[in-house]
Amino acid sequence: MDIVQLVQSAKESGNFEAILDQLPYARLLGVQMKEDDKNGLMFVLPFQAHNIGNDRLPALHGGVISGFMETAAMLHLLWIRESAEIPRTVDFSVDYLRSGKADTLYARCSITKQGKRIANVQMTAWQDDREIPVAAA
Repeated sequence: MDIVQLVQSAKESGNFEAILDQLPYARLLGVQMKEDDKNGLMFVLPFQAHNIGNDRLPALHGGVISGFMETAAMLHLLWIRESAEIPRTVDFSVDYLRSGKADTLYARCSITKQGKRIANVQMTAWQDDREIPVAAA
């Protein structure tokens, strides 16, 4: 089954596992996808002890946060575009706004510009309150 068929199947069934399996890093981190009619796609990174970077706080590793956000952007593009290829990152920058606690991390994406070959995606990650983001990219 190609990627377009996997996405279509996931849209019909609500089962995102086959899409997540296409991105091994998503599996390593433990990324999950959810969709609802009101808010669209949401990405979830359930807390896992191996994602901690600073044991003293404890806080999520910055690389885990940015990797989660980049993965969310790729999954978001896969979901809305009917491309036969997994999107590739051209440039990525992240602003860390506060420490990510040892807790579940959430993210939403929005496309600010989409061309034939390049798309700009804005991502926000938060924990307890969407209005208090942990990072933006």
